[in-house]
Amino acid sequence: MKTLFEAKATNTGGRTGNVQSEDGTIDYKIEMPRSKGKSNTGSTNPEELFAAAYATCFAGAVQHVAKEHNIDDLGDFSVTAVVSFNQEEDGFFLEATLDTYLPTVNQETGENLITAAHDICPYSKATRDNITVHLNLLIDM
Repeated sequence: MKTLFEAKATNTGGRTGNVQSEDGTIDYKIEMPRSKGKSNTGSTNPEELFAAAYATCFAGAVQHVAKEHNIDDLGDFSVTAVVSFNQEEDGFFLEATLDTYLPTVNQETGENLITAAHDICPYSKATRDNITVHLNLLIDM
């Protein structure tokens, strides 16, 4: 194994505190949202941060597998991650949906790309068999 880089962030105060990256790029007040919205638009929460990170990581995986499949132009593609914070009788759990917009490929190619990306994405690997992840393909064709 070769470590390519490391990232470091520290939370103080839990879900009513602050999170800051080592270099200060990330510096957010943490607040538990009320139902489907936040009372303080200047704050964030772990699920929102996870959604941002997962969407970005998965988009990178899509780019990687596209190159492996000799697809040079993904156009104005995007990945939107929706992370749900849920509760059951025995505790809390997460669920994620990845909506991948691939405007330059057909249905079959797009499905192959997002499946291959899900196989190699580090966030997908970390969540595999731990949370339900739904993959959705959005195309123009």
